[in-house]
Amino acid sequence: MEYFDRHQGGERAILVSVNVQLLEDLDAEELRLLAQSAGAEILEHVTAQRNRPDPKLFIGSGKAEELAELVKTLEAELVIFDHALSPAQERNIERIVQCRVIDRTGLILDIFAQRARTHEGKLQVELAQLGHLSTRLVRGWTHLERQKGGIGLRGPGESQLETDRRLLRIRMEQLKDKLEKVKQTRIQGRAARQKAAIPTVSLVGYTNAGKSTLFNMLADSEVYAADQLFATLDPTLRRLDWDGIGALVLADTVGFVRNLPHALVESFKATLEETLEATLLLHVIDSSSPDLMEQIDAVEAVLKEIGADVPILKVYNKIDQSGEEAKIIYAAPHQPDRVYVSAHSGQGLALLRQAVQESLMGHIQQFELVLQPAYGKLRTQLYQLNVIQSEHYGEQGELHLSIRIAPHKLEQLIRQAHLPMDEILGDAAKKFQRPLEAFEIKDEIS
Repeated sequence: MEYFDRHQGGERAILVSVNVQLLEDLDAEELRLLAQSAGAEILEHVTAQRNRPDPKLFIGSGKAEELAELVKTLEAELVIFDHALSPAQERNIERIVQCRVIDRTGLILDIFAQRARTHEGKLQVELAQLGHLSTRLVRGWTHLERQKGGIGLRGPGESQLETDRRLLRIRMEQLKDKLEKVKQTRIQGRAARQKAAIPTVSLVGYTNAGKSTLFNMLADSEVYAADQLFATLDPTLRRLDWDGIGALVLADTVGFVRNLPHALVESFKATLEETLEATLLLHVIDSSSPDLMEQIDAVEAVLKEIGADVPILKVYNKIDQSGEEAKIIYAAPHQPDRVYVSAHSGQGLALLRQAVQESLMGHIQQFELVLQPAYGKLRTQLYQLNVIQSEHYGEQGELHLSIRIAPHKLEQLIRQAHLPMDEILGDAAKKFQRPLEAFEIKDEIS
């Protein structure tokens, strides 16, 4: 009779990276950072080279025996693979090395489980964990599955397996129902913001690119930020006033990594929908990372997987480490493509604010306004937007303002207040005149 009882594991870990020609090369340093983020004490990092994965042991029998000796010598409690292992491969390797074996997906799930703080985050993590566990649970009970009952009867093993499967299915359905309610709540919140014409700007990017630090600087918030992978797991939204735009919702989201497990992407769709429905995405990039291009590709791959078709402004962060200067680079006139900043030192944040304003509102221009005393409400709104550069009173008591604002936003404010465009803007009002055809109602019935 085959018996398989999974080892409990621990914190003393050996890392294993295999360069497989048929698979994408993985970053050994990233595996180390992931393991440290999970709280592992790294004893050794084993690397190997193969043309293709071994179907039974992934690393091959010879390397598995070497790994078993190393586990025994170092008294390791855990072996972490930087690859997705099948349930059979995990079980077979554990039999040889005599300690717990987890793959990349299991490692990331463990980190997520530690970091989840909100009710929603915990639901998402549990759903992803159960989805990952469902395949491995059956493999761990093979000694019971073979104890078949007599004709017309069920054996204890078969009954146990069916019970486990049924309980897993029930719990996963419960979690999906609860997450659906969270989704509906988010939809209502987004609908209210859209009705009020409040734009949403979401921060996305590779984990540890500095999204939460940047979020804290922009929103004057205190979201947890640390130099570690997946420091932020739960989404955070803040409503704030943005120069030249007004009310705006800023959203901080979970970080991405290369080969992010599909189960996690599925489980976190409720969170990622904040990204889907955003008006603008700020793709935060670690400009000091040696793997900059690979990290950009990883984020774009996840955005493509969830179907995000939203304008993107790239924010190259950590210029205090990379040596870049703070600047805006335009893809076309008045269309910002990249901004170089440092969330840590504050360099370039004023340029980032300008780039977001231009991305959402269009080209920022200089205007000279003349406001009568009765137009004080418009002056107050312009002050709230922080677009007034100077002001002085004329001989007749009128107020002369010099402002920098997107024409679209200025027109919106004046028309909403039902004020005379010509009187306020003078000759500049011609910029806002529409052709007569725009106001014609044509009878298309012949």
